[in-house]
Amino acid sequence: MVPEWSYNGAMPVSLSIKDVPDALARALRARAVRNHRSIQGELMDILETAIQPRPFRAQALHRRIQALGLKTRGDSRAMIREDRDR
Repeated sequence: MVPEWSYNGAMPVSLSIKDVPDALARALRARAVRNHRSIQGELMDILETAIQPRPFRAQALHRRIQALGLKTRGDSRAMIREDRDR
């Protein structure tokens, strides 16, 4: 009996980055040290953070806008009407 092999996407992939500038490599090493990770672990965290979808949190955004003191120039209804009437 011959075992059947099939790929289901669970097999890890090895990636390689060539010609990394020295300054970038130093910064990556320093970041890994600060986060108590290996360079491999730091790169994995960077990739996961960059690729994973981030949920939109409207209340958090609203609190941030309030904390920054951002204001619109006027009533939003008037702005929408003005834009619609162009």
